[in-house]
Amino acid sequence: MAINNVGFGTTILNQAVLNINNQLTTLQSQLTTGKKSTSYAGMGVNEGFAIAARSQMSDISAFTDTQSNINTNIGIANTQLQAMVSIGTTVLNSANSSMQTLNSTGQTIGQQTAAAQLSSMVGILNIQAGDRYLFSGSAINTQPTASVDDILNGTTSQAGLKQVISERNQADLGTAGLGRVVISSPTPTSVQVAEDVAGSPFGLKVNAISSQLTGSTVTGPAGSPAAISVDLGGTNPNNGDTVSFKFSLPDGTTESIQLTASSATPLPAKSFAIGTNSTLTAANLNAALKTAIGTLANTSLVAASAVQAGNDFFNTTGTATGSVANNKLTVPAPISGATLLSGLANTDSLSTNFAAGDTITVNGTPITFVASGATGNQLNVTDSVQTLLTKIDSITGTSTPSTIHGGVITLHTDNAASLSVTSSNAAAFAALGLPATVTAAVPPLRVGGTPLGSATTLVNGTANTVAWYTGEAGSGSARATATARVDQSVTIQYGMRANEQAIRSQLQSLAVYSAVTTSASNPNAALQIQALSQRTAQNLAKQPGQQTIEDIQADLATAQATMKDAAARQTQAQGMLQGIVDQAENVSPDQVASQILALQTDLQASFQTTAMLSTLTLTKFLPVA
Repeated sequence: MAINNVGFGTTILNQAVLNINNQLTTLQSQLTTGKKSTSYAGMGVNEGFAIAARSQMSDISAFTDTQSNINTNIGIANTQLQAMVSIGTTVLNSANSSMQTLNSTGQTIGQQTAAAQLSSMVGILNIQAGDRYLFSGSAINTQPTASVDDILNGTTSQAGLKQVISERNQADLGTAGLGRVVISSPTPTSVQVAEDVAGSPFGLKVNAISSQLTGSTVTGPAGSPAAISVDLGGTNPNNGDTVSFKFSLPDGTTESIQLTASSATPLPAKSFAIGTNSTLTAANLNAALKTAIGTLANTSLVAASAVQAGNDFFNTTGTATGSVANNKLTVPAPISGATLLSGLANTDSLSTNFAAGDTITVNGTPITFVASGATGNQLNVTDSVQTLLTKIDSITGTSTPSTIHGGVITLHTDNAASLSVTSSNAAAFAALGLPATVTAAVPPLRVGGTPLGSATTLVNGTANTVAWYTGEAGSGSARATATARVDQSVTIQYGMRANEQAIRSQLQSLAVYSAVTTSASNPNAALQIQALSQRTAQNLAKQPGQQTIEDIQADLATAQATMKDAAARQTQAQGMLQGIVDQAENVSPDQVASQILALQTDLQASFQTTAMLSTLTLTKFLPVA
């Protein structure tokens, strides 16, 4: 019978050695990779938490990339906005400068500075961050503004700003050069100033009259077209007595002409001669007033006309102008802001009353008339026309208050495409001089009709006028044109449009200031440029309640602050999530090394034992024969 050695391959000891060896292989892999396993199956029961944590960390990484890109865009935008602030300050200082001497081109140094800064500002607005135009709203692939040359000089088929200013200037001055007013003497001892056409948007508008002329009486503004007058009666004024005529100009400013009665020779400036009787004195007042109004028309009115032409050209808001409406006085007079929406016969109230329960619907929001105690979007039937206009403006959110002048209501809106005003009481609505459905005229606006000096309307110039803004022009917030999610529940807005009020207003002021030219041979040139410079400086200065470029910067800063807060939260969350992943997947190198050392010791002992056992045979235990 054969006697074999102790078998190794099938022994329990052999399996133990193989297990130790497998453990060593696993631990060496862990020591090399730092991971518990190279497969999810080997990670253990907590791997589900690690997988979820990794998904959240991936989201955070995507948010971080988004924030980085947005911060780059906002950084570029802030640099450009700050440059625009500097441009505005530079031109403001130039307009305020006392250096108003005309050069050979018919402009001042301040105007030439404005022209250079206009080019810079247009360049800023047309800048791109990567492949994105920053100031085009949601139309990121569209350049937001036309070129400076096209804006000022137009194209072969479309008028530029200079032509629009020229046409408006002719319409505002009128054929007689008196600002579209008619100066007359209804009686031998009186002088009257009347607008030439009721409801016309052009020229000087009579605003008020006051007199300290001894024995005189004044009337107006009254009538249609509106007029103001002074009657000396049978009494001559005394030396030093004054009369003042106040006018509204197209750009919303007002100017007064004050004339003083005088018997001095030579006659002082801004005076009229006291004649031998009140009839002669009235004739002298008529002549002096005609001269003064001619000067006003050819100085301040020219400047105001240019500013308003700029508004007609640049402003993306709209207007809706009604027709002349009279009240129910026995001798009807044009309605005014003080006219009541309901009243008795022979009172300053609408010719047809509004009644409780009537509504006026503005852009889908109803204003309801009540007998008394109006709240919210309600009006008392005894409220005034001005109260109604204020209520309408609060709904449209216009930055330019609606007005009434000479019995004509003009509604303003910052979004011409959205204005819609109707009423359940058609007759009372018509008594306001408004059509059944009020909609806004869409800018740009041009003088309608020829000859320009007698035109009475503004018309839509979209087809034949350069569109200075070519980006997206929706009705929503400019900031909302670019949005991004920077956290699971946090979205920021960082869009901009070149036609935002602050940007548009500054661009408009620069363009108008640089577009106007005159001649040193013009006796009114210095006063024209002075009036234009004053208006430019005023329009470039910060106005209460009006958006500024700094406001846009503040909005962007808020977006950046929101992202910074989100990033801080995400950094903290990422650390916690990484801890979950590490706990589930990673191993401690020291612990693994210690385990390897212990297994190596066990393995060595196992090998030694195996070696000893492998040398054992039965013959070693049999007695020697």
